Formats: sequence, C-alpha cells, structure tokens
Amino acid sequence: QVQVMESGGGSVQAGQSLRLSCTGSGYSYKIGWFRQAPGKEREGVAAADTGGSNTYYADSVKGRFTLSQDSSKNTLDLQMNNLKPEDTAIYYCATSKSYTGNPLYPSSYQNWGQGTQVTVSS
Repeated sequence: QVQVMESGGGSVQAGQSLRLSCTGSGYSYKIGWFRQAPGKEREGVAAADTGGSNTYYADSVKGRFTLSQDSSKNTLDLQMNNLKPEDTAIYYCATSKSYTGNPLYPSSYQNWGQGTQVTVSS
C-alpha cells in the first residue's frame, strides 16, 4: 500500500517562510502539493515529474514557492517564501503512478497524505 507523509507545517507571520516535506513509498511518476482553505476546493500548488526536470507551479505561488526533489528517496520539499495570509490552508502531498493528467489537478493523483496545516497571519 502506498503511503504519503507530509511534515513541516506551522504558523508564521506574513513575509516569513516555511518548508514542507513529502515522502512517498513505492514508485510514482509524479508528486504534487495541493492545498485546501476552509470553504474552498482543493487546488494544485506545485508538482514535479519524479526523476525528471519538469516542475509545475500555480500562478499564485510562482516566484515565492520552490520545489526540491530527491528522486532516490521519493521526496519532494516545498520551500515557501514571502508567505501571505491567503496561503493559509491545509497542505496535502499526493503521488501518482500515471503519466497522464494535469500535474496540478487533484484528480490526477491516487495517493494522498493526511495534510499539514499552514497558517499565515497578517
């Protein structure tokens, strides 16, 4: 059974940084970070093709968030800089064995972690 685990959430003030870590067991073609704020749908934040150089970012985080991948360990870290209150959400990591599907769409992933809370205060 594939397991996905996130770590690194917390509470910070606007302008500060956090780093989230994700580890997935077993083989995956892509790994992604998603978030869900209260009352909103889950949305893609950033994703990467494992073992490759392709990365994908939502427009709302480009220039502020950066992915760091270790394919040998099936990990994908998300460095979040210059955080804003609107980044407040539960952040989820997910993995997929399929090479099809938009990497930033939740429906493209089969295995999900439990999520980690990120709270940014103004």
